[in-house]
Amino acid sequence: MESVVTHAEHRDDFGAKLGMWIFIFTELLLFGGLFLVYAVYRRLYPADFHDAALELNAFLGTLNTVALLISSMTVAMSLTAVQKGNQKLAARLILVTILMGVFFLFNKYHEWGTEIRDGLYPGSENLMGQAHGVTLFFGLYFFMTGLHMLHMLVGMILLIVTWVKIKSGAINSERYVLLENGSLYWCLVDLIWIFLFPLLYLIP
Repeated sequence: MESVVTHAEHRDDFGAKLGMWIFIFTELLLFGGLFLVYAVYRRLYPADFHDAALELNAFLGTLNTVALLISSMTVAMSLTAVQKGNQKLAARLILVTILMGVFFLFNKYHEWGTEIRDGLYPGSENLMGQAHGVTLFFGLYFFMTGLHMLHMLVGMILLIVTWVKIKSGAINSERYVLLENGSLYWCLVDLIWIFLFPLLYLIP
Protein backbone atom coordinates (compact mmCIF):
# COMPACT_ATOMS: atom_id res chain seq x y z
CA MET A 1 0.00 0.00 0.00
CA GLU A 2 1.42 3.34 -1.12
CA SER A 3 1.92 5.89 1.56
CA VAL A 4 1.17 9.44 0.70
CA VAL A 5 3.61 11.93 2.19
CA THR A 6 2.63 15.55 2.30
CA HIS A 7 5.21 18.22 2.68
CA ALA A 8 4.33 21.54 4.21
CA GLU A 9 5.29 24.42 1.98
CA HIS A 10 8.32 26.24 3.34
CA ARG A 11 7.74 29.94 3.91
CA ASP A 12 10.11 32.43 5.43
CA ASP A 13 8.14 35.66 5.56
CA PHE A 14 10.45 37.11 8.21
CA GLY A 15 13.51 36.45 6.05
CA ALA A 16 11.83 38.03 3.02
CA LYS A 17 10.90 41.15 4.99
CA LEU A 18 14.35 41.39 6.56
CA GLY A 19 15.97 41.11 3.14
CA MET A 20 13.82 43.96 1.83
CA TRP A 21 14.66 46.17 4.81
CA ILE A 22 18.39 45.53 4.29
CA PHE A 23 18.02 46.38 0.61
CA ILE A 24 16.14 49.58 1.46
CA PHE A 25 18.91 50.54 3.89
CA THR A 26 21.56 50.16 1.16
CA GLU A 27 19.46 52.28 -1.21
CA LEU A 28 19.14 55.00 1.43
CA LEU A 29 22.93 54.96 1.82
CA LEU A 30 23.32 55.36 -1.95
CA PHE A 31 20.98 58.32 -2.23
CA GLY A 32 22.21 59.75 1.06
CA GLY A 33 25.70 59.89 -0.46
CA LEU A 34 24.34 61.67 -3.53
CA PHE A 35 22.47 64.17 -1.36
CA LEU A 36 25.70 64.84 0.53
CA VAL A 37 27.61 65.45 -2.71
CA TYR A 38 24.86 67.80 -3.87
CA ALA A 39 24.93 69.70 -0.56
CA VAL A 40 28.71 70.15 -0.72
CA TYR A 41 28.66 71.51 -4.27
CA ARG A 42 25.67 73.71 -3.51
CA ARG A 43 27.60 75.28 -0.67
CA LEU A 44 30.58 75.85 -2.98
CA TYR A 45 28.49 77.35 -5.80
CA PRO A 46 25.33 78.78 -4.17
CA ALA A 47 24.62 81.45 -6.81
CA ASP A 48 25.17 79.07 -9.74
CA PHE A 49 22.97 76.39 -8.21
CA HIS A 50 20.26 78.97 -7.50
CA ASP A 51 20.29 80.27 -11.09
CA ALA A 52 20.30 76.73 -12.54
CA ALA A 53 17.38 75.63 -10.33
CA LEU A 54 15.27 78.48 -11.75
CA GLU A 55 15.42 76.72 -15.14
CA LEU A 56 13.52 73.70 -13.78
CA ASN A 57 9.76 73.36 -14.10
CA ALA A 58 8.56 73.57 -10.49
CA PHE A 59 4.93 73.09 -11.57
CA LEU A 60 5.64 69.69 -13.11
CA GLY A 61 7.74 68.82 -10.08
CA THR A 62 4.80 69.66 -7.83
CA LEU A 63 2.40 67.58 -9.95
CA ASN A 64 4.76 64.63 -9.72
CA THR A 65 5.05 65.03 -5.96
CA VAL A 66 1.26 64.94 -5.60
CA ALA A 67 1.07 61.88 -7.88
CA LEU A 68 3.61 59.97 -5.79
CA LEU A 69 1.93 60.93 -2.52
CA ILE A 70 -1.35 59.56 -3.90
CA SER A 71 0.44 56.40 -5.05
CA SER A 72 1.90 55.85 -1.57
CA MET A 73 -1.61 56.07 -0.15
CA THR A 74 -3.12 53.67 -2.69
CA VAL A 75 -0.40 51.03 -2.34
CA ALA A 76 -0.81 51.11 1.46
CA MET A 77 -4.58 50.83 1.06
CA SER A 78 -4.07 47.86 -1.27
CA LEU A 79 -2.10 46.02 1.42
CA THR A 80 -4.86 46.71 3.95
CA ALA A 81 -7.49 45.49 1.47
CA VAL A 82 -5.62 42.21 0.92
CA GLN A 83 -5.24 41.67 4.66
CA LYS A 84 -9.01 42.07 4.97
CA GLY A 85 -9.61 39.61 2.13
CA ASN A 86 -10.82 42.16 -0.46
CA GLN A 87 -8.85 40.99 -3.50
CA LYS A 88 -10.83 43.02 -6.03
CA LEU A 89 -10.27 46.33 -4.25
CA ALA A 90 -6.59 45.53 -3.70
CA ALA A 91 -6.07 44.89 -7.42
CA ARG A 92 -7.79 48.15 -8.35
CA LEU A 93 -5.69 50.13 -5.89
CA ILE A 94 -2.49 48.60 -7.28
CA LEU A 95 -3.59 49.68 -10.76
CA VAL A 96 -4.12 53.24 -9.51
CA THR A 97 -0.62 53.14 -8.02
CA ILE A 98 0.86 51.99 -11.33
CA LEU A 99 -1.07 54.69 -13.22
CA MET A 100 0.32 57.35 -10.88
CA GLY A 101 3.79 56.00 -11.69
CA VAL A 102 3.07 56.24 -15.42
CA PHE A 103 1.83 59.81 -14.92
CA PHE A 104 5.07 60.68 -13.11
CA LEU A 105 7.29 59.17 -15.81
CA PHE A 106 5.31 60.88 -18.59
CA ASN A 107 5.76 64.27 -16.90
CA LYS A 108 9.45 63.62 -16.29
CA TYR A 109 9.92 62.56 -19.91
CA HIS A 110 8.28 65.81 -21.03
CA GLU A 111 10.42 67.84 -18.60
CA TRP A 112 13.65 66.17 -19.64
CA GLY A 113 12.74 66.64 -23.32
CA THR A 114 12.26 70.38 -22.79
CA GLU A 115 15.54 70.70 -20.90
CA ILE A 116 17.47 68.74 -23.52
CA ARG A 117 15.90 70.80 -26.32
CA ASP A 118 17.01 73.97 -24.49
CA GLY A 119 20.55 72.62 -24.17
CA LEU A 120 20.41 72.23 -20.39
CA TYR A 121 22.24 68.92 -20.20
CA PRO A 122 25.88 67.98 -19.45
CA GLY A 123 28.12 68.39 -22.48
CA SER A 124 25.78 70.68 -24.41
CA GLU A 125 27.14 73.77 -26.14
CA ASN A 126 24.77 75.89 -24.09
CA LEU A 127 26.15 74.68 -20.77
CA MET A 128 29.76 74.84 -21.93
CA GLY A 129 29.47 78.62 -21.86
CA GLN A 130 27.92 78.68 -18.40
CA ALA A 131 29.58 78.87 -14.99
CA HIS A 132 31.10 75.64 -13.60
CA GLY A 133 28.48 75.42 -10.85
CA VAL A 134 25.62 75.48 -13.37
CA THR A 135 27.16 72.54 -15.24
CA LEU A 136 27.60 70.65 -11.97
CA PHE A 137 23.97 71.30 -11.01
CA PHE A 138 22.56 69.84 -14.22
CA GLY A 139 24.97 66.91 -14.08
CA LEU A 140 23.72 66.02 -10.61
CA TYR A 141 20.12 66.78 -11.58
CA PHE A 142 20.08 64.37 -14.53
CA PHE A 143 21.98 61.69 -12.65
CA MET A 144 19.83 61.76 -9.51
CA THR A 145 16.47 62.07 -11.28
CA GLY A 146 17.53 59.42 -13.82
CA LEU A 147 18.52 57.02 -11.04
CA HIS A 148 15.22 57.73 -9.32
CA MET A 149 13.29 56.99 -12.53
CA LEU A 150 15.17 53.70 -12.88
CA HIS A 151 14.03 52.77 -9.38
CA MET A 152 10.49 53.74 -10.35
CA LEU A 153 10.56 51.41 -13.35
CA VAL A 154 11.75 48.54 -11.14
CA GLY A 155 9.01 49.34 -8.64
CA MET A 156 6.34 49.42 -11.34
CA ILE A 157 7.46 46.04 -12.70
CA LEU A 158 7.27 44.65 -9.16
CA LEU A 159 3.77 46.10 -8.72
CA ILE A 160 2.62 44.63 -12.06
CA VAL A 161 3.82 41.19 -10.91
CA THR A 162 2.02 41.77 -7.62
CA TRP A 163 -1.18 42.77 -9.42
CA VAL A 164 -1.09 39.56 -11.48
CA LYS A 165 -0.61 37.48 -8.34
CA ILE A 166 -3.49 39.25 -6.57
CA LYS A 167 -5.75 38.53 -9.55
CA SER A 168 -4.71 34.88 -9.57
CA GLY A 169 -5.21 34.52 -5.82
CA ALA A 170 -1.54 33.77 -5.13
CA ILE A 171 -1.53 36.87 -2.93
CA ASN A 172 -4.33 36.74 -0.39
CA SER A 173 -5.18 37.46 3.24
CA GLU A 174 -2.95 34.58 4.37
CA ARG A 175 -0.07 35.21 2.00
CA TYR A 176 0.87 38.78 1.16
CA VAL A 177 4.58 39.26 1.89
CA LEU A 178 5.31 40.07 -1.79
CA LEU A 179 2.77 42.87 -1.71
CA GLU A 180 4.16 44.07 1.61
CA ASN A 181 7.69 44.18 0.22
CA GLY A 182 6.46 45.82 -2.98
CA SER A 183 4.70 48.48 -0.92
CA LEU A 184 7.87 49.12 1.10
CA TYR A 185 9.92 49.49 -2.08
CA TRP A 186 7.39 51.85 -3.64
CA CYS A 187 7.30 53.98 -0.49
CA LEU A 188 11.13 54.14 -0.67
CA VAL A 189 10.83 55.49 -4.22
CA ASP A 190 8.34 58.09 -3.01
CA LEU A 191 10.51 59.04 -0.03
CA ILE A 192 13.53 59.63 -2.26
CA TRP A 193 11.49 61.98 -4.45
CA ILE A 194 10.20 63.84 -1.37
CA PHE A 195 13.85 64.74 -0.69
CA LEU A 196 14.81 65.32 -4.34
CA PHE A 197 11.95 67.71 -5.09
CA PRO A 198 12.73 70.47 -2.56
CA LEU A 199 16.49 69.92 -2.93
CA LEU A 200 16.43 70.51 -6.69
CA TYR A 201 13.38 72.71 -7.24
CA LEU A 202 12.59 74.71 -4.11
CA ILE A 203 15.62 75.51 -1.95
CA PRO A 204 16.80 79.02 -2.94
